Amino acid sequence: MALSYEASGVRYDQLDAFKRACQQAARTTSGVLADHGYAEPATTRGESAYLIEAADHFLAHVEEGLGTKNLVADAVYAATGKCFYREIAIDTVATIVNDLITCGALPISVAMHAAVGDSGWFGDATRTNALVAGFAEGCRTAGAVWGGGETPTLGGVVEPAAIVLAGSAIGKIFPKQLRIVGDVRDGDAILFFASSGVQTNGLSLCRRLAAQLPRSYRTPIGHGDPREFGEALLAPSVIYVAFVRECQRQGLKLNYVAHVTGHGWRKLMRLEEPFVYEITSPRPAPALFEFMMEAGPIERREAYATFNMGVGFAAYVSPSHVDAALAIAKATGYDAWLAGRVKKEGTRKAVVVPSFELTFEGDTLQVR
Repeated sequence: MALSYEASGVRYDQLDAFKRACQQAARTTSGVLADHGYAEPATTRGESAYLIEAADHFLAHVEEGLGTKNLVADAVYAATGKCFYREIAIDTVATIVNDLITCGALPISVAMHAAVGDSGWFGDATRTNALVAGFAEGCRTAGAVWGGGETPTLGGVVEPAAIVLAGSAIGKIFPKQLRIVGDVRDGDAILFFASSGVQTNGLSLCRRLAAQLPRSYRTPIGHGDPREFGEALLAPSVIYVAFVRECQRQGLKLNYVAHVTGHGWRKLMRLEEPFVYEITSPRPAPALFEFMMEAGPIERREAYATFNMGVGFAAYVSPSHVDAALAIAKATGYDAWLAGRVKKEGTRKAVVVPSFELTFEGDTLQVR
């Protein structure tokens, strides 16, 4: 029987319904911004980052969590003695700041939230030192200060041997014209940016798969990749801030960008306006994902609806800006390529990957 994300306990229909309810209630509070000299700009609700508007700038705020990837790190640590908490900390920063930059905001300050079931969790110096070093490294890579955090002990809520990692960030857009507003047009190019692996999404399904493998996380993934399953899952996430920052510095307009996390490639159609996102040049799935699809088994459609499948970030640019954008990506250290184009087909909203025979219609992504 094929594995699915829903069977692992993650049901997007229920999660997204709650998110939409929150957005509706949250809108009723926006009037208080005037008391602080700010306003809520149009179309910020439902995007990856929340914006507040002043006369000459925007401030952006994001709250994000790592999910259950630290449980993979714990299992690998116990089985091999290898500690991946440096990587886990970078992941936590990455999932926060990669959401923040989708509106054009550059991160200023990042805060850590580290909740444990028992304060004894912090007694393992190897693990805690790696966590601290990695979080600072992630902040430096993002060009942000580590501004503080919270370390609650939540016995009865969090398991004694576990930690829940999350955090928040604030950023700024100045001048205001640097805001990425979703100015997408028919014929725009879609650029893909390579991920390092699963990054921070779909780990519940990965853990379910590990539980049914005879060698669990010690299973070689093959397909030309020498790593074991656990090690491959724990590759640190890519932080994409430098690309957006350099595009702003050079005056290259990004019509829209998407952080490809939850909902997999469906996230490519997060923009509210209906377009068809046709991916004409996808790369083959990296070895890790091929292994999971075979070992699960996980059907191809389920995989692309859940995981990033080797694509952690996407940028939408005018066709005339493709070469310049790819040059900036290369100069800032990213593996990027021209993957497809945006098409206007009336009111249709979809992601289409002809070579994989995959189509995700708009009703499969309900986050607003």
